[in-house]
Amino acid sequence: MPSSLKVLLVDDEVVRAAMVEEALVNEGHEVICRLSSPASLNAMVDRHQPDVVIIDMESPDRDALDSMSLLNRENPRPVVFFADEHDPETMQAALQAGVSAYVVDGLVPGRVRSIIEVAIARFDAFQSLRSELDKTRNELSERKRIERAKGLLMKHQGCDEAQAYRMLRKLAMDRGQRIAVVADSVIDVLESLNLPKGDQ
Repeated sequence: MPSSLKVLLVDDEVVRAAMVEEALVNEGHEVICRLSSPASLNAMVDRHQPDVVIIDMESPDRDALDSMSLLNRENPRPVVFFADEHDPETMQAALQAGVSAYVVDGLVPGRVRSIIEVAIARFDAFQSLRSELDKTRNELSERKRIERAKGLLMKHQGCDEAQAYRMLRKLAMDRGQRIAVVADSVIDVLESLNLPKGDQ
């Protein structure tokens, strides 16, 4: 973790927000944006590009959870939520919305650094898993499309599976494209040949 982080702070109490900001600055961090509610959270993260988001409020309401979910989808960041009240259901909802660390009893200045470190480590681990899952899904989708293209070639060209694959591979090399891209083109062309005459 870098020694100095750019922090976006959300706090609905002015006095407490000033104390939290002071604690963060004392730890060497910079509060680049301070919001009184998470309503514009995604837009502000997009504009200011913070390293971490800290939300300090009594408890996340439905609007806060929706804002955090949107952020997690569009501009994922490590999010630390300091809550005043302990409610297992609310905590679970916050974690599902993308919160990396949920801390009850509010922000204690001496614990800020270690909590942020844990949040960033959890966030990085989750992003790595998500990236690996997306990659696996894409690879599976590509394999299915290649299999579909091979099946259509076998049917239209009267060839076996190995010959169909060689055709796809040669097309890919000739065009300088990935085999999955060529498979999509083959599927589009050969499936259009099968359309009933009235649909052509």
